[in-house]
Amino acid sequence: FTSLPGPLEVEAVATGENGLLEGVSGSSVWLDLSTSSPTLIRRLADTFGNKGATVMDAPISGGVRGAQKGLLAVMVGGDRDTFDQLLPLLESFGDKVTYTGDIGAGSICKLMHNSIGYGMQMILSECLTLGVKAGVEAEALVECIRNGSVGRGNLLNVTLPETYFKGKFDPPNFALKLARKDVALALELGREYDVPMEAASHAYNELTTALNRGWGEQDSRIALLLQEERAGNIEVRLAGNDDE
Repeated sequence: FTSLPGPLEVEAVATGENGLLEGVSGSSVWLDLSTSSPTLIRRLADTFGNKGATVMDAPISGGVRGAQKGLLAVMVGGDRDTFDQLLPLLESFGDKVTYTGDIGAGSICKLMHNSIGYGMQMILSECLTLGVKAGVEAEALVECIRNGSVGRGNLLNVTLPETYFKGKFDPPNFALKLARKDVALALELGREYDVPMEAASHAYNELTTALNRGWGEQDSRIALLLQEERAGNIEVRLAGNDDE
C-alpha cells in the first residue's frame, strides 16, 4: 500500500533509490491509494509488469473522518481478478468500493470527483456571498439550499438519470428557457449588489448558446450536450437508463 501527496512522491517511492521496484517479484501487488496521475500509474504498471508484479490504482475519498470510521469510497483500477481477490481487504477500510476498469481508471474517477467538488465550492461561494450581501441571514440561506433539490442530491440521483443519462429532453422536467431566466435574475442581483458571479455567468452563457440552438422548450439539461460536442461528440449515457 502507498498513500502519497501526488505524482512526484509516487514516482520517487516507486522507482527511486531503494524504491518499491527494487523489491518486487512476480507475486507482488502494489496498491496505490494516492490521488495521482493516471498516465503515471499506467506507465508504472508497465514497468512493474516487466518484473511480473501487479499494480492497482485505488484512490480514496472521505477524508480523515471517513478513514477513522472505515467509511471511504475506494475507486479501483487494474486487473479484475486481482480486484476480486483484494475486495475483502478493500472493504475493511472502505464502505463503497467500486471497480472502475483498467489501470488508471480509478485515478481518472478520483480526479473528476474532486474537480466537481471544487467547482461546486466556487459557485456556492458566489451564491452564498451574494445571498448574504443581499440581506439573507447565512443560516436561513444555507438551510434553504440544503432543503432544496441541490442539497438533496437530486441532480445525480434523479434529474440526470431521467434526462441527460438517457439523452431524453422532451417532455421537459424544467424547460431550458426557464432555467436561463432564473440564472439571469441571479446575475442581475449580483450586478445590483456588486458581487462577481463568474461561475454563474458561465452557466448563463451555456444556457444562452443552447437557447440559440432552438432548445428553449426542451429540458434544461440539454445544454450539457454542448460540452459533449466540444469533447469530440462523446456521449455520457448510462446502461439501463434507456427507455423501454
